[in-house]
Amino acid sequence: MILNSMNGFTFTAGWIEVVMILLYFALLVSIGIYAYKQSTSNMDEYTLGGRSLGPWVTALSAGASDMSGWMLMGLPGDMYSVGLSSAWIGIGLTIGAYVNYWVVAPRLRVYSEVASNSITIPDFLENRFKDNNHILKIVAGLVIVIFFAVYTASGMVSGGKLAENAFNIPYHWGLIITAGIVVFYTFLGGYLAVSLTDLFQGVIMIIAIVLIPIVTWFYLTGNGVEPFVTIDQLGAVADIDYLSLVTGVSAVTILSNLAWGLGYFGQPHIIVRFMSIRSHKLLPAARRIGITWMVIGLIGVSLTGLLGIAFIDQTQNAIEDPETILILMSQVLFHPIIGGFFLAAILSAIMSTISSQLLVTSSSLVQDFYRLVRKKVISKETKTSEQLDTMYVAASRISVILVSLVAIIIAWDDESVILDIVANAWAGFGAAFGPAILLALHWRGMNRNGAVAAIVTGAATVIIWIIADGFGTGLYEIIPGFILSLIAGIVVSKIATPTDEKEAAMKAEFDETERILKS
Repeated sequence: MILNSMNGFTFTAGWIEVVMILLYFALLVSIGIYAYKQSTSNMDEYTLGGRSLGPWVTALSAGASDMSGWMLMGLPGDMYSVGLSSAWIGIGLTIGAYVNYWVVAPRLRVYSEVASNSITIPDFLENRFKDNNHILKIVAGLVIVIFFAVYTASGMVSGGKLAENAFNIPYHWGLIITAGIVVFYTFLGGYLAVSLTDLFQGVIMIIAIVLIPIVTWFYLTGNGVEPFVTIDQLGAVADIDYLSLVTGVSAVTILSNLAWGLGYFGQPHIIVRFMSIRSHKLLPAARRIGITWMVIGLIGVSLTGLLGIAFIDQTQNAIEDPETILILMSQVLFHPIIGGFFLAAILSAIMSTISSQLLVTSSSLVQDFYRLVRKKVISKETKTSEQLDTMYVAASRISVILVSLVAIIIAWDDESVILDIVANAWAGFGAAFGPAILLALHWRGMNRNGAVAAIVTGAATVIIWIIADGFGTGLYEIIPGFILSLIAGIVVSKIATPTDEKEAAMKAEFDETERILKS
């Protein structure tokens, strides 16, 4: 597999890599057309795939939409720049994802259907708390639109950097091309297209993640030929001191990196996957598949970042942006056909998350805003349910385009750092929705006012913390945001109680959810 000379090598993709990427694009477009023909005529099908997906699609779709370009570019770049201490991020994420499958997934799948067949997270919160004034839905929708515009921008940045470093295409053209392909298949096929492409993308991502560090290791330590570096020298060059996981790293850094795991409970584009599975009884299988995929992936990209230190040192390659280390290694070490496949894997990570975020944001814009604005007009018109479904799906598709345009504007700065953008959006969602979702699913006493307080407090704390640069503490903003949001949700729920009628209705649905889960 090792093909290219290493001395002073600067990679630019050739025609073989370009053909591989074009084939990949063609496959994505085909999936979008297939999903479109399967039926995306109503919002339930367009947004949740009709709640008919199996454990493999659910697990890999959740994983691929989670582990975006930041995993194949941001995290290896951080490991390359900072060292082994970044492994705490992977540890925190793994723990968080595992707990998420236990405490959120089954209850959300059942409860979202019991609560008037809710198809978005704001929908679920509104129906769960019987909010006839739509205050909760509007607040939740605003948070989703704001933070997803930022989150989607991180994927656009990844696409721009990939185009610039692999194909010598200007950064801004890379943004536009990436957005164009994702918008096309999301626009056409909705949730089914996104989930099927995520399944395919998750498979090729894991193949790349496993092969690149293995081949790099054998290359650097010798494989029947004179090695660039021995195993002992490799550790010295890369400064791999496994004690550095705890020594030389501040408690604040360790805590902040571990706290990434808290974000899982409030990521709309991830937890919505739990709502689409065919039955909550399939979730244990999905959990095993998803966590296995995730652990292998995080270990692979972490090793890639660490081995990249020795790789650059020994081969004398130049790298300007640490977040492109995996791109360089994948192209230098492998035949162009395989290298093109790996470029497609990186593109998969980027596109899978962008498509999920676009779909959730567009769904929120339609469900949480457009329906409310159109409600008075529609009440004066005579429209069949089929006409309404057609109108709402069309509005969702238009929203996909609008959100992508906003994300491109945010990502236009070519100096953007992927992991920093992701960290901000991840914290915003984790702190705003995490406590609200946990309390809504597990506490009978939670009510509408408490949910609004939790969401507003979490989102505001994260924004203020970012603006104030952490008040000099170095603490990741999700920690104060999550804690204050949880406190606000509990305290306000106890102070402002709902009417007896609403309380009885909420209790009945809570008990029905419990009954189904135990059956």
